[in-house]
Amino acid sequence: MTPPVLHIEGVTKRFGDTLANDSVSIELARGEVLALLGENGAGKTTLMNILFGHYAADLGSVSVQGELLPPGKPRAAIKAGVGMVHQHFSLAPNLTVLENIMTGTQPVWRWRSDTRAARTRIAAIVERFGLPVEPDARVADLSVGEQQRVEILKALYNDAKVLILDEPTAVLTNLEAEHLFTTLRIMASEGLSLIFISHKLNEVMNASDRVVVMRAGAVVAERNTADTNKAELAELMVGRRVTRPVRTPSQPGKLTLQASGVNVAGKLSDVNFQVHAGEILGIVGVAGNGQSALSELLCGVLRATGGTLNLCGLPYPQGDVPALLREGVARIPEDRSTAGVIGDLSLWENVILERCADKHFARHGLIQRKSCRDHTAQILTAFDVRGGGPDHRARLLSGGNIQKLILGRNLHAAQKLLIAAQPTRGLDEGAVAAVHTRLLQARNEGTAVLLISEDLDEIMLLADRIQAIVRGRLSASVDAGQADARQLGLMMAGDWGMGDKTDNTLASGAGSVETGGSDHAV
Repeated sequence: MTPPVLHIEGVTKRFGDTLANDSVSIELARGEVLALLGENGAGKTTLMNILFGHYAADLGSVSVQGELLPPGKPRAAIKAGVGMVHQHFSLAPNLTVLENIMTGTQPVWRWRSDTRAARTRIAAIVERFGLPVEPDARVADLSVGEQQRVEILKALYNDAKVLILDEPTAVLTNLEAEHLFTTLRIMASEGLSLIFISHKLNEVMNASDRVVVMRAGAVVAERNTADTNKAELAELMVGRRVTRPVRTPSQPGKLTLQASGVNVAGKLSDVNFQVHAGEILGIVGVAGNGQSALSELLCGVLRATGGTLNLCGLPYPQGDVPALLREGVARIPEDRSTAGVIGDLSLWENVILERCADKHFARHGLIQRKSCRDHTAQILTAFDVRGGGPDHRARLLSGGNIQKLILGRNLHAAQKLLIAAQPTRGLDEGAVAAVHTRLLQARNEGTAVLLISEDLDEIMLLADRIQAIVRGRLSASVDAGQADARQLGLMMAGDWGMGDKTDNTLASGAGSVETGGSDHAV
């Protein structure tokens, strides 16, 4: 037997009263692709941060190629051949690709960087693993997929033998994700060992050799990928059988939100849609086609430069978040980290942040902390937010648990309208099912829901009517009960079946499309 490249033995880590890792032991072979699976807050990212040296374990050890790693020392981990690509990239946007890759690789007392040798080495890595990127491009000018390539190149430049990828496809398009896993397979064939954290069971089944499942900080199962299936992995992950809710026919009420010929300069063009009380309108499209601009417009961040936007027959309060809140509009932003929470505030402060003047949370201008904490505790319980109580800092929560906190805060507040942009991005199977149930519950209670998602399966499951967004324009709506994945996939590619040259050419800017997390392809 060949000795393992990586051996994690009995690792335990606590944060106060929270047991993040509970005597975790994992081995990784040379050239193996291991998927680390678990619910939000199961301890996956904590374990990987211990491996990379960001955290020091309370108990246990980590060995790479038979050598013990000193705890809490990232430089030692890098020197031993461990590389990590974080979910939120750690690149300097104002520097070039070459400068980012070379940072920290040469002695500070050297008077001149050897950029010629670095270029040659980077070109060899690019050629070997198929990671095309321009060395002199400024990182801020790159797409998300290109930035991720830079992170991987940086790890390979440091002679990584073990590469860790934390939620590597969370911000990638389906085509970028496909290219990424093709690259990972090439790396594995060259002898690189890989660990990737993911909630997407399709990815786990298609890309991994072996799966380790964590729950509540401990390893609860280990499977060869060829010997398992998505249903078993979902049940192992959450400890129970996971079933998605079923949408029943709706009885739409009064017109709640209407857009007529809405424009946002350079982002949206002649956008038309309407959402009634008690229905879900799904907006689906390939990433980068205007979804973010539409969400920001309706969430009060952007203003329209043309057209009309009405809420219950009155002008929509554009750019006026307090007015939106007073009118019963709740918002689930696309970017949970920068637009959803303030990391250094407590959970209860984040929950009431937009409603601190509400009579339930303030009296005579003074915040009623007990009421705020009690309300937050109810949300934490109802939405299964793990990682701390009302007084814990938001930045200590996993990304998925932050998303559940935002969902709880906003679903509780929605009265007339709920804007939900990518509401299940980064959530595990159990959490996705719970969020879907909540969205359908809000719709059944009379709330108008605008669901913006890149996941076609999610849109087909939840929406009553569906429109596709392509290059900042919206198609006409189709009844979800009469549409199939192929039809919707063609709409996402810009084929709206109108027969004129203008609309048919929309597909030229949409790129190659795959339909969400399903196995359907266009």
